[in-house]
Amino acid sequence: MKIIQTKGPVNIEELSIFLQKDLNRLFQERRQEDIQIDIVSNENSVQITCPTLYDSFLFNIQAVNDNEIHVIKSEHYTDDVNVLTLEDIINNLLMKYPGRDGIDYIGEES
Repeated sequence: MKIIQTKGPVNIEELSIFLQKDLNRLFQERRQEDIQIDIVSNENSVQITCPTLYDSFLFNIQAVNDNEIHVIKSEHYTDDVNVLTLEDIINNLLMKYPGRDGIDYIGEES
């Protein structure tokens, strides 16, 4: 699990819209495949799925304690090329979401 501590509050709906804007386009450009990624938000998380290829979520991004983002990667698809590509894109997009100046800490937990 990746933990990103931000200097300001995290709005999960804004994060979802931010990811929806670029994630599919960047993924399709990088993989050169017509694979559709679904981005679904609820009260405190954004789930990234691809139901046409995978049975469960690929990533679950949670807003925690108002100023923290937890990125949970599904343990079922850790070495899958699509998931690895998505992970790289998501990491880059999450650096842009609050902006580098808006991040206090980035760490990994198992």
